[in-house]
Amino acid sequence: MGASGMRSALETAASTGSGATARAAVDGGPTVLRMVLGGRLRRLREASGLSREQAGDHIRGSDSKISRLELGRTSIRERDLVDLLQLYGITDAEELAAFQELARQANTSGWWHRDNDWLPKWFDMYLGLEQAAQVIRCYEPRAVPELLQTPEYARALLTLAHPGETAEAIERRVVLRMRRQHILNRPHPPHLWLIVEEAALIRRIGGSRTWSAQIDRVLAAAKQPHVTVQVLADHVGGPAMTDGAFTYLRFAEADLPDIVYLQQLTGALYLDKQADLDAYRSVANQLSVHAAPPEHTPGLLAALRRRQPRILDQPVRREAGRGH
Repeated sequence: MGASGMRSALETAASTGSGATARAAVDGGPTVLRMVLGGRLRRLREASGLSREQAGDHIRGSDSKISRLELGRTSIRERDLVDLLQLYGITDAEELAAFQELARQANTSGWWHRDNDWLPKWFDMYLGLEQAAQVIRCYEPRAVPELLQTPEYARALLTLAHPGETAEAIERRVVLRMRRQHILNRPHPPHLWLIVEEAALIRRIGGSRTWSAQIDRVLAAAKQPHVTVQVLADHVGGPAMTDGAFTYLRFAEADLPDIVYLQQLTGALYLDKQADLDAYRSVANQLSVHAAPPEHTPGLLAALRRRQPRILDQPVRREAGRGH
């Protein structure tokens, strides 16, 4: 899909029907459901004219507990839910039952729960958001974006990033990364819009064979109607426009704000304030304007293949006494 088409998708994502909303909530698992529930509870509290402190006192908690519940950062006990709904004036039996069912689903585990023994909590939240997003807009200056990586390329990258881990541990990370990519093949996939630095694409991580297969994967993905790939030439200076990689997520569910995800070495930031969203959306638009149009991507990748010298997949051992 072209950049203009993806921009239109980004602008209209939040106005889709209830069917898309329901699918997004289910696909996102408990992370998104907790955020949806929390957003609805916050609006009820505000409509009742109550502070977080007052609501916290009512459930024998604190204002910080109410804040965590409303942000979807933690699950809610049924007793606390019923008490809050009564405080907010919700007495209709059907409405109460709907809230309780939403809370029950929000307290379940996502498909990635089996990796909780090593998966950081800050990344657990992102997995749920990624699964539920209707638009995923990324800028990547370092490597091929994770949602388009081949198993071999991902394995090489993860081995470099986690040198002290066993092969089994690395493989678990690879499997998780590949499982994330299933969102691109489901009946209603998200719109994926990637802007990748030329420097990221020419790094032959894993050797020539792995790199060549990875370029083929990017080319194949770029042909899909819901995927846009733009290449940002080195001379443009993309890193000067922003501090590093970022992902901008938009959702169909009206209760969920847009979110900018910034991954760091040992943690992550989730930005949802309007000023932050405006700033990153503006940068994303600038990067898109300066990058080559999507229809040029196949030709650019073919040119990268031709001009890059072949490198060895494994070092060559020189025989003793032989020259250079």
